[in-house]
Amino acid sequence: MNVAIYGRKVNKQSIVYFNELFEVLKAFGWTPVLEKELKEQLVAKGGISEKIDEFTSHADFKSGIDLTISLGGDGTFIKTVGFIRDSGVPIIGINTGRLGFLANISKEQIKVALNQFREKKFEFQKRSLLRVQTEEDLFGEDNFALNEVTIQKRDTASMITVHASLDNKYLNSYWADGLIVSTPTGSTAYNLSCGGPIITPGCQVHILTPIAPHNLNVRPVVVPDHMPIKLSIEGRERRYLISLDGNSKNIRQGEEVLITKAEFMINVVKFEDNNFLDTIRNKMLWGIDKRN
Repeated sequence: MNVAIYGRKVNKQSIVYFNELFEVLKAFGWTPVLEKELKEQLVAKGGISEKIDEFTSHADFKSGIDLTISLGGDGTFIKTVGFIRDSGVPIIGINTGRLGFLANISKEQIKVALNQFREKKFEFQKRSLLRVQTEEDLFGEDNFALNEVTIQKRDTASMITVHASLDNKYLNSYWADGLIVSTPTGSTAYNLSCGGPIITPGCQVHILTPIAPHNLNVRPVVVPDHMPIKLSIEGRERRYLISLDGNSKNIRQGEEVLITKAEFMINVVKFEDNNFLDTIRNKMLWGIDKRN
């Protein structure tokens, strides 16, 4: 079995877990395939062989890859999804960062998790994505997001107005610093910090959450994900920012943005003893009494 591995940082702390991962793969008879830049770091700092196979783009996932492992935090997980795309290759997120809503397998559980995968003691949790179309095709073939699409002001203190339509019906004009359109996966990301709701994976919805709205009676809205969302920006500046999972581009005033549900989903490997509710409860410290 060929296992693609992606990570961004190789240091004294993370090299221990990369080495453990390689040992487990070797014991299982699985073949590692490293992202090119990661491989260069591991060759230089970890002394691994240069003969290990490598991948460079999403095209390498069309065939020959059976499993993907993301070793890092949630940002690393999202970057890994950019390689997987519509290939259907499953992904396991091993957390060496802090929060880890997406990469929620503890780094101490590498061998346990992979052994469960080998014994088929897991299920696939489908994660939906957003597809974005702009008049100037700003993102090219990278026009999708696992967490959210954000439109916001760039470098001015003035508010902007984001006009929003749902299924070609006018919804609202948001006077705010910006607007977030989120998937259920992204509900625990920027959406959560801006007061949006937590949505469990599998719900077929999108969330519209204003960033610092001028009118306090304007609240986040949860809408069916089959309805296209159309946005345009108005304000004092000529250009603003549009971001897909943190990948930002300049967008001109008045340019129309069409957001739809992507035609493919990501297969996230989930184990019975590591579910979304446990992750939320543990990461957000629910049920822990700190009063005394």
